[in-house]
Amino acid sequence: MTITCFIRYEIDPFGKAAFEEYARNWGQAIPRCGADLIGYFAPHEGSATTAYGVYNIENLAAYEAYRARLAADPLGRENYQFARREKFILKEDRIFLKLASGPHAALHDPEKLQTFRTGIMQRESVKP
Repeated sequence: MTITCFIRYEIDPFGKAAFEEYARNWGQAIPRCGADLIGYFAPHEGSATTAYGVYNIENLAAYEAYRARLAADPLGRENYQFARREKFILKEDRIFLKLASGPHAALHDPEKLQTFRTGIMQRESVKP
């Protein structure tokens, strides 16, 4: 069973650029160390202090092995040091969740729906 790690960050509102650099670094290191990175999300609109990191991992045992690889990874170590040195992360919380809504329906494609509707309206308008 795959689990998803959600990391909620409280960041310094003036540290957004530093957080974005931190996120880009994890974008390289996390997949290399064995987790399926969904992404890091920085403030855009609304809160200037809330950010997230999200990735999938097989289970908690795989998570422990992944964390050891990440701590030994040169970019991983450098990124941890960068965050400590720059102090843009004020608080960090992790939670592990499992997907409860799957399997999901196919993605709704608005363009296909519009083509479908247009075709129906054209057929209905030419009825004898």
